[in-house]
Amino acid sequence: MVVARPDSLKWGNAPSALPKGARLAVIYGNPGDADPYVIRVKVPAGYQLPAHWHSTAESLTVLSGAVNVGMGDKLDRKASTKLEVGGFTYLPAKMNHFLWVSVPTIFQIQAQGPFDIVYANPNDDPSKPHM
Repeated sequence: MVVARPDSLKWGNAPSALPKGARLAVIYGNPGDADPYVIRVKVPAGYQLPAHWHSTAESLTVLSGAVNVGMGDKLDRKASTKLEVGGFTYLPAKMNHFLWVSVPTIFQIQAQGPFDIVYANPNDDPSKPHM
């Protein structure tokens, strides 16, 4: 049994594969293992996550603020759907998707590990040096 209280979560900087500014807390499991996991992600106003995909499906639920999410090979604000508190999206494995926020936001992700992220445009990957 896992019980997670918002006031007891341990927030840390997100991995370098995500754009700077994101913080996350692991609720359940280990995203690096090949098992189910649950994480919460906290992002500031103006945060953007360019088009990318994961090897496994993920479910995203908005806990505070609002997430704009869309499908496609590049971030397109006009082709996104705004999800407010309680909003949910299921993102199939290997489907390009993107997100952006205009207000500080917290969302929860449930997925099967191990976590990976493959950017549609390799130049969007903040963990790789670019020339």
